[in-house]
Amino acid sequence: MDEFLKYPNEIVMLLIGVCVLIFIKKNRKSLKRLPAYGILMVAFYMLFATWFATILEDFFWGAFFNLLEHAGLAVSSVLMGVWCWKAFTDKRKAG
Repeated sequence: MDEFLKYPNEIVMLLIGVCVLIFIKKNRKSLKRLPAYGILMVAFYMLFATWFATILEDFFWGAFFNLLEHAGLAVSSVLMGVWCWKAFTDKRKAG
């Protein structure tokens, strides 16, 4: 347990993530109007899962959850980049 208390920022990040998740659930109808909404949500859920993995690695299967965390961060980053590209590319100029 002493190891866990060395990194209180992990708990803070998870709590912030829970607040964002609640916001997303309450505003789902409005958020669905965003371009490529599904990609954005998968990117956030993947990021949210990495915050859980960060905490779980302190208790058991450290190497596995560390790998899961970093792979999840990479996938989430790529998805966020794809979302930005899809959301901010003006398709009218391409034609």
